[in-house]
Amino acid sequence: MHLALGQGKKCFYTTPIKALSNQKYNDLVRRYDTGTVGLLTGDNAINGDAPVVVMTTEVLRNMLYAGSPALKHLGYVVLDEVHYLADRSRGAVWEEVIIHLADSVRVVALSATVSNAEEFGDWLKQVRGGTEVIVDEHRPVPLWQHMLAGRRLYDLFTDDNHREVNPELVRLAHREAIRQPASRPGRGGHRPKRNAAPYRPEIIDRLDAAGLLPAITFIFSRAGCDGAVQQCLAAGLRLTTPDEARVIEDVAARRTADIPDEDLTILGYHDWVLALKRGIAAHHAGMLPAFKEVVEELFAAGLVKAVFATETLALGINMPARTVVLEKLDKWNGEAHVALTPGEYTQLTGRAGRRGIDVEGHAVVLWTPGMDPGSVAGLAGTRTYPLNSSFRPSYNMAVNLTSRVGRKKAASLLESSFAQFQADRGVVGIARRLRRLKEQADDLARHVSCDRGDFMEYAELRRRLTDAERGQSRGRASAQRAEARRVLGTLRRGDIIRVPTGRRAGLAVVLNPPPAGNEFSPNRADGPLVLTAQGQLKQLSAADFPVPADPVDRLRIPASFSERSPKHRRDLVSAMRSRVAGGGTEPSRRRRPAGDADDEYSDRGGGAGGYEDDVTAGEGTDRSAAEEDPYGAGLVAADPRTDRHTGDRRSRRDGDDAAGGGDGDIAELRRKLRRHPCHACPDREQHARYAERYFRQKRDADELETQVAGRRHVIARTFDRVCRVLDELGYLDGDTVTPAGQRLTRLYSELDLLAAECLRRGLWEGLNPAELAACVSILTFESRRQTEENGPARLPKGPVRDVLNDMVRTWTELDHLEQRNGLSFLREPDPGFVWAAYRWVRGAKLEDVLDSVPGLTPGDFVRSMKQLIDLLDQIAAASRAAEASRAAEARGTAKPAGPAADDGPAGESRPDERGPDETRAGEPGPDERVPKTRDVASAARAAIDAMRRGVIEYTTLAD
Repeated sequence: MHLALGQGKKCFYTTPIKALSNQKYNDLVRRYDTGTVGLLTGDNAINGDAPVVVMTTEVLRNMLYAGSPALKHLGYVVLDEVHYLADRSRGAVWEEVIIHLADSVRVVALSATVSNAEEFGDWLKQVRGGTEVIVDEHRPVPLWQHMLAGRRLYDLFTDDNHREVNPELVRLAHREAIRQPASRPGRGGHRPKRNAAPYRPEIIDRLDAAGLLPAITFIFSRAGCDGAVQQCLAAGLRLTTPDEARVIEDVAARRTADIPDEDLTILGYHDWVLALKRGIAAHHAGMLPAFKEVVEELFAAGLVKAVFATETLALGINMPARTVVLEKLDKWNGEAHVALTPGEYTQLTGRAGRRGIDVEGHAVVLWTPGMDPGSVAGLAGTRTYPLNSSFRPSYNMAVNLTSRVGRKKAASLLESSFAQFQADRGVVGIARRLRRLKEQADDLARHVSCDRGDFMEYAELRRRLTDAERGQSRGRASAQRAEARRVLGTLRRGDIIRVPTGRRAGLAVVLNPPPAGNEFSPNRADGPLVLTAQGQLKQLSAADFPVPADPVDRLRIPASFSERSPKHRRDLVSAMRSRVAGGGTEPSRRRRPAGDADDEYSDRGGGAGGYEDDVTAGEGTDRSAAEEDPYGAGLVAADPRTDRHTGDRRSRRDGDDAAGGGDGDIAELRRKLRRHPCHACPDREQHARYAERYFRQKRDADELETQVAGRRHVIARTFDRVCRVLDELGYLDGDTVTPAGQRLTRLYSELDLLAAECLRRGLWEGLNPAELAACVSILTFESRRQTEENGPARLPKGPVRDVLNDMVRTWTELDHLEQRNGLSFLREPDPGFVWAAYRWVRGAKLEDVLDSVPGLTPGDFVRSMKQLIDLLDQIAAASRAAEASRAAEARGTAKPAGPAADDGPAGESRPDERGPDETRAGEPGPDERVPKTRDVASAARAAIDAMRRGVIEYTTLAD
């Protein structure tokens, strides 16, 4: 920044999150002034033309793609927390910025948790020119590691180099293991409780006595953080003086003055302030942002002394403490309890030690029975946390790059990514092994010499004969598999079959039959994809069927059925069991005629996705392939009964070719082998052993060459698959970005392609602001945990339910298209925020909104609202070109949209307002579709204005 200001150039300071951008903005304003420093985030725009501008990295990426005039005179870019490059969902943004910045811009990348800085520096040197890597392992405030057992605080290490584990801790662990082994019951026959929750007030009191406050205690649970605060309040813990308590109360009142009094009660303001006044607070993403900001301010001022926080604090703003306490060394990652990595441990304990305040920092791990001090020492002493790229081309990236430089150059640019750089470096080691194998093979070839003739020629004959004999054996087995495949080829989607043997034995319903005929995909097993009676998705093979798999019954599966949805799978299993149980005949002997009507699995009335049934009861079984699979993915195979005899002949002929037809070749090879001059060599078998080793080495070398080929150009191949999807949908036409593609360039959502398809198909036209916000929310919201026990998502009456079904069908079609092209970018839409968004835009009170959505916390509500506002803002900008794009496609000036849904007659619209009534997803409701007149852009802007009500007051700094 100093250099930029001195040279009359601009400097952009980028951070991964808005809260950190705001903090850096305030820090720089204090150093310079408001005229020199600006701020650009998704929520705030302050003095964007200033010479120094703080922004989120996504904002800079969007400016680069849009060719923003603000980039003029840009001289320096600081990428703070550059290790976010490894983030699975957002990491690509950092690489895009580094690759696409002008060569004249100098880049400074900052991180405290990258151990392979030299490798990262080598990549920067390759893409940006001369680069200097500066690694400083000196910690300004020394960090001491401890373990707290009972009320005694042990040093984890006994030496300054952090290598020798404290022998007292080792003896403690040994005594605990002897006293109460894991398998031995305690007194009274009861097993001892392991890892019981610590008594937090006593721990805080112990730290206070040792002069180790202020402290942050990391608890990997929001409920655990809130519970710890209540535990301390119940114990009467007080860490502040009366004067400090008065200051705390004044700060809290001032920072929340704009929040209505009735909302403060709902938000638990009074209990929160009571804890603050005693110097205790929680800090997690479920809290209202304004409350979190007050905690941060008071903690930084030394007024709050004990904070119980989740790990999100360690990844966010600068909030150091004298001491960091870790209650556990494992956490729930959404699927299982996993151990902390050394990088995570370093990130968490890095908060210990306030620069300029503390002489030293302290990290305290709470002792629990069964804990190994050596493992803790390994976490504390390891400094290996390499930065690995998570880069992959997205749909938005593909259209933006193609628009700017064309597809060929875009692929070349992506090849310069850090991901490809690391893949190529991995190839170096493989290539080294490949060279050694080739050298060894050449050496073996020199040993294979015979005075009778060319022994390598003779060895090749022996190898060919062995391969032919093995091939004959495999041919017989192949003929047997072909017969099983022929039987499997008669299956159709919805057939209920009985798997006769093996781990998958029992009833199953066919979701995806095998491809028609014998053209089986090499990317999956030979048989169909089925849903078992236990609710598991299994890809079967011919090996699972020693007897024919004739269907015992049949169900109609709605087109919107999603394999990824646990609820959809449960509904289908229930319908399958009911169907078979109600048949009244021996299942293994039943087979329904082709003309019989099929039942839908709508027993619960929920339909696919918990919205509604998408087929009408009583329809016939025959359904066109276009209806089942609009993209032509071949999910419904042609009825093989029409070609049963042809299939028999083809199967037998293939088996004859593989097995019997090779007998003549084998006999001829044997004759050639016997006539070869080396066949009579007395040292034949010794030579043959060298030859066999040679062929093994050559085979291994071939496999390594295949690995090398697989790693090269991996990013370009992914980009090519992304472009194939966009070609098929009509967003790209070679190097031309169509009008629909131009609209996609403005959408930066995780579900960017789905949002673009909804715009192009006109699914949101005619919706009022509350309805539009409700529908768009399924693209931004993602539940933290499964909430299916709460029942189907709560939905408003009117067109929302119909539009949601259309959106889910669109996602299903896109998902099938991705699968055919080897991609899986688009997660399933989540309806968990639909009702909250709808009610809030319609003016409902915060209390009503939070009470009506199970598990919705104030922090989640505000964050989800901000994400929805961001996407609606993008949709409003993108939809301005929607009508022109569709008109161009109708005139034939752009590639047809392909599988787009029928937009309906021109002039259709829907009523402006709906009543406040709501229904459970899937319940019948009135069809309120009427002529469409409402503009999507204006509805989006109105929704944004309505959503900002309250959300602005609930936070003083955007996060």
